[in-house]
Amino acid sequence: MISALGLDMPGNLLLDHWKSSGLSTEGIWKHQNIETPVVCNLLDVSGELAAAVASVEAIEKFLTPEWIQQFKYNIHSAPVLMIDANLNLSALKASCQLAAECEIPVWFEPVSVAKSRRISSVVKYVTFASPNEDELVAMANNLSGGNVYRPIERNNSRKKCSTETLFHMLKSAVWVLLEKGIKIVVVTVGSDGVFLCSRGGPSFMRIGCEGIKQYASNGELFNTVTASCPSNLFSSPPDSERSSFLFAVHFPALPASVVRLTGAGDCLVGGTIASICAGLDVVQSLAVGIAASKAAVEAETNVPSVFNLAAIADDARSVYSAAKVVFHQSMP
Repeated sequence: MISALGLDMPGNLLLDHWKSSGLSTEGIWKHQNIETPVVCNLLDVSGELAAAVASVEAIEKFLTPEWIQQFKYNIHSAPVLMIDANLNLSALKASCQLAAECEIPVWFEPVSVAKSRRISSVVKYVTFASPNEDELVAMANNLSGGNVYRPIERNNSRKKCSTETLFHMLKSAVWVLLEKGIKIVVVTVGSDGVFLCSRGGPSFMRIGCEGIKQYASNGELFNTVTASCPSNLFSSPPDSERSSFLFAVHFPALPASVVRLTGAGDCLVGGTIASICAGLDVVQSLAVGIAASKAAVEAETNVPSVFNLAAIADDARSVYSAAKVVFHQSMP
């Protein structure tokens, strides 16, 4: 973890939590002049996020290219580099360039509609991106240099949409990201689940995971998930593997006893990346990510203090078995 914390109450609480969890704080810049980034969320009665105010100026100010450069070795030895769009443009670029030196895949987390537009400065380095539908539209408009794409209206007709129809409304924006060089686009669509998208066919989805250094310490995760979710779930004839094809798989959301929905997206990304680092393919990994997301929404805290591997594997199997191809056609 490379970040910045103040010597204030939120910063001290985070440091104590990380240390008690055995996590390294080597990459954390701690200084009395830093105000620890905080977010205030307002939830409605169903646990949905109604509004939020974020104070993350310290990330832009203190996470400079010079600070990040000090952890060049850590980035070079990482299986995947995950960056989020809270970083300023120079820090985003510096991080990606360090990863590129050793061909480390980069995962871009957009954070918000406004900050998702920062993708344009680093898109050529990005292997994975994980926008929600609004962030997807903002990224596509920014990368195409226009205002062509519109968010999907949330009304009663949306609830009646099939997953195929829903993806049809998003596919042009997804294709912009893929044409710009992003290998894998993970689009979260709330209670409608997740779309996993790539160019070509199923074999193209494996390109993003090839050469990733496997973490030996995650062997239990790998063995548990592969026992219930065999790899190579999808296949297609060679003539449909051309890069002019858009391939998309839909994963349903899991039924959950929702306490609150904050933290769900972060746990989805974290669970997916941890699984990729363990050696699972991207389809297996996303199933685990969705299972981790379910655990998050059922917890009182934003991130569960403990994940039950057996429960995660069971939920991942349910998602994995329900995944289906919703689009595999040539794009104009």
